[in-house]
Amino acid sequence: LEKLVSEIYPIALAEEFDRISTRLPGGRAVAAARRAAMAKFRDRGLPHRRVEEWKYTDLRNIMKDAWPLSLRDDTDVSLADLNAALGPLARVDAYRFVLVNGHYRASLSHGEAIAGVDVRSLATTIKAMPDDAAVRMLKAPAPDNESVASLNAALATDGVIVSADKTAKPGRPILIVHLEAGEAQKHTVVRNTFGILDAADVTIIEAFVVAKGARSGQVNAATEIGIGDGATLTHIKVTVDADTHVSSCAPTLGANAAYRAFHYTAGSNLVRNQVFQLFAGENSKLDISGIMLGRQSQHCDTSLLIDHAVPSCESRELFKTVLDDASRSVFQGKVIVRQDAQKTDGKQMAQALMLSDTAEFDSKPELEIYADDVVCGHGSTCAELDEDMLFYLRARGIPLPEARALLIQSFIGEAIDKVEAEPVREALAAMAQDWLQGG
Repeated sequence: LEKLVSEIYPIALAEEFDRISTRLPGGRAVAAARRAAMAKFRDRGLPHRRVEEWKYTDLRNIMKDAWPLSLRDDTDVSLADLNAALGPLARVDAYRFVLVNGHYRASLSHGEAIAGVDVRSLATTIKAMPDDAAVRMLKAPAPDNESVASLNAALATDGVIVSADKTAKPGRPILIVHLEAGEAQKHTVVRNTFGILDAADVTIIEAFVVAKGARSGQVNAATEIGIGDGATLTHIKVTVDADTHVSSCAPTLGANAAYRAFHYTAGSNLVRNQVFQLFAGENSKLDISGIMLGRQSQHCDTSLLIDHAVPSCESRELFKTVLDDASRSVFQGKVIVRQDAQKTDGKQMAQALMLSDTAEFDSKPELEIYADDVVCGHGSTCAELDEDMLFYLRARGIPLPEARALLIQSFIGEAIDKVEAEPVREALAAMAQDWLQGG
């Protein structure tokens, strides 16, 4: 019976693909690449607990209904609806590029030019591209055995292409909003590509949010990132109120480059954020951090694969989790140091604060080292609120709910403080405070 159930979803999606494949963007070469990607997904199906990387997040057991793909969108959404969904992020002064149910919405986006940076819709762009370039644009940004990435390559309807010229330094962040709206059940598939050329310095915020009264659906997002020599990309990813959200991100760093990433996840039934990061040039730095806030039966999974393929690179990972009720959080962080990657410096830490006896935190840090001149370490902790600290605060007249909130804010603050841009950092702190107050 389990085997039969596990085959229903891939079969239903394959049938859906056969019906709508001619309506997906791209020419004949892209269509052929989509068919090949769907065949890979059909052969492997959804990942399950027997796949080591998905041991704690069994999609085969969770995703049993194949919802219709969001092929077009005419949902009525106002600027006020968008700002309400963004919450504190709406106050950040940024260039906006908005997709509604996986499709670019010009009326909600800022049309102004960005000095040195080109931002375009993927669906519009690949229609005018040469076949080989268009096919590369949809290549799954993940290892070949990642079936959810293959599914994204097959079904992607739209997304964002960000191209930053050499030495480009826009004065404001680029805010890419993925808004789910409307009452219909839907499967939204988006594909992004960020190309940051040499010596550029760009900040991109990706916000996956849900309009008030909307029915959140299944989201499959993939982002491929290329960071040139001496370039810096700050990448903030915010996921709130999602039903089922699976994200694959693949940054590749050139020499003397920097990738600073932060993940904020809260209020979502199921989220899987997976990052496949490659050091391709020497003397580069990675700093990825985040907070995961869960209550009720919510499930959040962060899985990292950090590949030190060249010498003299530095990686830092810090993730903080707060869990209440019967929520569950997963952290898997694998760091590979190749044989030639001498002088590697890698540090990793995952910490959880448990607010309930029924919450669960699964942590699996890994180091796979083939070089001998390295400095690497990892750690993981899990604890409850300090009763002595609670007593100290209450003895000074602070009510219990406020005292708990202060201690939780202090716990997650170390991760939030890694966001350098003050307006963005303040917005993330405000969102966390809203969650603490039950919002």
